[in-house]
Amino acid sequence: MAVTQFEPADARRCFPCWDEPSYKATFQITVYAPVDRVVLSNMPVFEEKTDGNLKRVSFQESRIMSTYLVAIVVGEFEYIERTTTAGNKVRVYCQVGKTNQGMFALDVAVRTLPYYAEYFGTRYPLPKLDMVAIPDFCFGAMENYGLVTYRETALLYDEKHSAAANKQRVAIVVTHELAHQWFGNLVTMEWWTHLWLNEGFATWVSYLAADYLFPEWKIWTQFNEETVDAFRLDALVESHPIEVEVGHVRELTEIFDAISYKKGASIIRMLESYIGAQVFKKGLNSYIMRYAWKNAKTEDLWAVLSEESREPVNELVDSWTKKRGYPVIFAKLEGTKLELEQSQYLSSGKPGEGLWVTPITLCYGSYNARKNVLLREIHGSINLSEITHSKKDSIGPSDRSDQYSTMELKDAGTQPNWIKLNVEQTAFYRVQYDDELAKRLRSAIAAEFLDAPDRFGILDDMYALCSACKQPLSALLSLMGVYHREIDYSVLSCLIDIAYKVSSVVSDAIPLSAADFKSFTINLLHFEAENLGWEPIPGESHLNAMLRGQILELLAHFGHEKAKVEFIRRFNAFLNDRSTALLPTDIRKAAYIAVMQNATNSDKSGYDSLLRIFRETDLSQEKVRILSSIASSPDSSIVREALDFSLSSEVRNQDALFVLRGISREARETAWLWFKENWEFIWKNWGSGAMTARFIAAVASPFSSEKKADEIQGFFSTRLQPSIERTVNQSIEQVRIRAQWVKHVQQQNGLVELLKELARQKH
Repeated sequence: MAVTQFEPADARRCFPCWDEPSYKATFQITVYAPVDRVVLSNMPVFEEKTDGNLKRVSFQESRIMSTYLVAIVVGEFEYIERTTTAGNKVRVYCQVGKTNQGMFALDVAVRTLPYYAEYFGTRYPLPKLDMVAIPDFCFGAMENYGLVTYRETALLYDEKHSAAANKQRVAIVVTHELAHQWFGNLVTMEWWTHLWLNEGFATWVSYLAADYLFPEWKIWTQFNEETVDAFRLDALVESHPIEVEVGHVRELTEIFDAISYKKGASIIRMLESYIGAQVFKKGLNSYIMRYAWKNAKTEDLWAVLSEESREPVNELVDSWTKKRGYPVIFAKLEGTKLELEQSQYLSSGKPGEGLWVTPITLCYGSYNARKNVLLREIHGSINLSEITHSKKDSIGPSDRSDQYSTMELKDAGTQPNWIKLNVEQTAFYRVQYDDELAKRLRSAIAAEFLDAPDRFGILDDMYALCSACKQPLSALLSLMGVYHREIDYSVLSCLIDIAYKVSSVVSDAIPLSAADFKSFTINLLHFEAENLGWEPIPGESHLNAMLRGQILELLAHFGHEKAKVEFIRRFNAFLNDRSTALLPTDIRKAAYIAVMQNATNSDKSGYDSLLRIFRETDLSQEKVRILSSIASSPDSSIVREALDFSLSSEVRNQDALFVLRGISREARETAWLWFKENWEFIWKNWGSGAMTARFIAAVASPFSSEKKADEIQGFFSTRLQPSIERTVNQSIEQVRIRAQWVKHVQQQNGLVELLKELARQKH
């Protein structure tokens, strides 16, 4: 198989060209290949001639496009196809025997192209769209014009053997890449400085399309997980602005990150919420019409949106795109006034610099009582007595119904009025409430007055403040306790993610209390764990299927004894019969982790069994599940063996990272020693690409001592390269932040007793 990947600047290695996005051209491509191979390019085949064992395949002249979007694929493929309502032929190509796994992606594509044509106000301009599953592909996917390439796990979905989470990933990646056919390919960034607009926009609009295709997924609540990833990276001193001046393409590797993709998407969502969905859409239509087949820069989009909305868009977004970081809004109640103060949030807890034009939205005791203002200064205030109730309120200056709220809310009754800022979490800032307001919000959550995005935001903001040593751990634990009857997938997913992080810190700070925290968390999740059970319920939702896997995975990681016994029973049944209903795909990774919790150097049967399954399966998603689990053993010798296996010829280069990301806390040091010993091989094998940076982040960042931070810094002092410098510095900063939090937790009085008490509580 031969596959090209030209982004950002490798087309020049294939043919002579001005290899920059602003130099657009048409391309006439001819490929010589073995007669038994499928040959694909951006356009349909114009002519094919055979000469012995070779064939000469010529393609139609392309539309005008940038060099990085040119693509050629040669291999042994089968395909399935359908035609859109507009007459565009769509095909999914995959390895022989796997076409049934392409049906879901094909359906998503055929429904998405007409949706985007209507949303962007411009039809899909090419006669065909091919999507190809590549077994070994470092990128998740690449939006080559008319010939989109994907890693297998991002395009193929097996109804019997793929998990619900795999299905959602395929939908999101496909809609992301198809968005680029307009935003990136038809209208292209002028230079790589504007990369964020391509990727941030495609990330945001992929959720818009997924919500249209699968409204039952409540995808906009799940979008908060993207925002959280951006929050955590952008809270580092070693972050970078969304819009980074790029002098040379070699500087690009490290900005293909959560800032460009996820913060970019979050800022676009915030802007769309502020000026209104219909005005935003109309502005995009004008922008695409004006710059079709041309290049544009960020300011060009802002100018068009300003024309359509009559709002100073540039003033609003410049403070978010041209400097790093974001604000935390401190809200304090003073009589009938709500006093606001903004400052930069840093995970270190240190004071930051910066002033943002921040769209403040708030609810006062009800979702029918809203107030929307722009906070342009450090301080501001809102007179609560002026807030009136209405059936509908706009998010910004234009008339707009609340697109993201789907939950019917109860009346707040006679309780003291709660105040929630950043309604539905549509803006990119955190909120710290004074003690009285925080207390009211806890009561509002317990009384089910708040909808899921706001419950999510309150919990994650408290975690962020706690980890920055701005709130005691006891405050976070008190808030977590309010969620004991939570049922929403995204909110519980947030709770689980926080539980893992707090568990690690508690284990480092007060090891004797680690088991108590785990018991507290398990008790919190007991209600929903009982509701979901072990096996799929006929007619259950997509979200419940994903949630079952996440809850059971936490039980496996936290060593729940009854769950462990049940996991082993089901796993053994699976070993004897791969088609057994006892181990559904959504809980399979949880079972693998439970198996690895028992794996030791003296009893490697579980580890060996997982490797046997790995070698037998040809399903990429199953291989990833196993690779993500085999380093979760607390036995360092087993982890060492798993790490060595990750570098073997049995594991594709693109997949080695999954092993590193699954390392148990007990084996952090083992992984670091292994990494140092294998550094020369890693650098030689992966070089200056993004994978090397991800290796570093996975191995270096989990530590929590200043001594280890100094050691990591010392190791890289003689090995630093421009392509990894930012990642190394970010990892060291994260270690120092975690070390600071550990010390802060150790200094808090009464935590041991509190955790003992919480562990005894049954919900």
